[in-house]
Amino acid sequence: MRAVALSLLVLAAVVYAVTLDRDGFLGFVNAGAEASMVGAIADWFAVTALFRHPLGLPIPHTALIPRRKDDLGRGLEDFVGENFLQEGIIRDRIGAAGVSARLGEWLGEEANARRVVDEVAEVASIALGKVRDEHVEALVTEALVPRFRDEPIAPLLGGLLGEAVRDDVHHGLVDLLFAELHDWLRENPGTVQAVIEERAPWWAPDSLNEKVSARAHVEMVKWVGDIRSDPDHRARRALDSMLAQLATDLLEDPSTQERAERLKTRLLEHPAVVTSGISLWKALQRALRTSLADPDGAVRARLLTEVSSFSARLGEDAALRRRLDGLAADAVVFVVERYGRDLTAVITHTIEQWDGREAAKKIELHVGRDLQFIRINGTIVGGLVGVLIHTIAVVIH
Repeated sequence: MRAVALSLLVLAAVVYAVTLDRDGFLGFVNAGAEASMVGAIADWFAVTALFRHPLGLPIPHTALIPRRKDDLGRGLEDFVGENFLQEGIIRDRIGAAGVSARLGEWLGEEANARRVVDEVAEVASIALGKVRDEHVEALVTEALVPRFRDEPIAPLLGGLLGEAVRDDVHHGLVDLLFAELHDWLRENPGTVQAVIEERAPWWAPDSLNEKVSARAHVEMVKWVGDIRSDPDHRARRALDSMLAQLATDLLEDPSTQERAERLKTRLLEHPAVVTSGISLWKALQRALRTSLADPDGAVRARLLTEVSSFSARLGEDAALRRRLDGLAADAVVFVVERYGRDLTAVITHTIEQWDGREAAKKIELHVGRDLQFIRINGTIVGGLVGVLIHTIAVVIH
């Protein structure tokens, strides 16, 4: 584009020289060529003065970018911050983008959903593999155990137990307990009778012990069956009363609270706490990594089902899309408000690190082509204005 602009200037100079001192039509051509040269040279000076000293002469107010690149960087930083990183603009753009709708449509394709599941599974597997035994041990011994030791356990247990009893939450567990106990007693008579016979007097005859243990087993099965079948059984009421009293004692009785704290301390100080924590983590880690590594495993299958379900819901639930778009906008606004100044400061810091000549060169490479049109326009417009002025002069005379 420099060559084009320079060629037009040279052409104007040649035409001016050829038509010099000519009258008539060529006089108009000469006036246009003269004005074209003036316009071309003036705009060449203006464009060149942005990036360097014209002809290497230290003319004032030239080489503006190399001299004022830091001011340019700060101005550009302020411009971006004031005109782009504003809450209203961000919310409008995210709302117009329809992020959640696009996400739902993208996840609706099975290949994309599988890709998400594969990436999540791989990242999760890598993250699980990075957690070593010493990390778990440090978490238990340095974070969890001291915290549990300092936190009174009795009020917490009393409050939870009291709420559970008031809301009958424990009844489901009690039903399950007695149902399982009844089935086990019925299916294992030999084990029950053997336990009873072990505690029989040494002088009692074996035949008598067998009859007593067999009868005791029958009565135990019947009694547990009655408790299982009768929601209002007196044993159930006794259990409810005992649990309610325990909850009250944990909240109000100092001796019960002290015993609960001592039990808590003994449990926390037991070496098996750390060992059990590490063993539990290993088992969980191994099971998760094995399932995550299996493309057809239960974890991946479940993740794929949830992703597909989420995609379908995004497509059907406009309220959900609005909420998610609002959350996305809130997140971006939070980041911009908290770190926006740091983000835009990258512009200033980067330009400050440039050498003045390097900065001018980089900017000229990006916008210089368009700036050469200024020279071209100056040549053409200057020529037209020259012809107009010459016309006015001829008419006046």
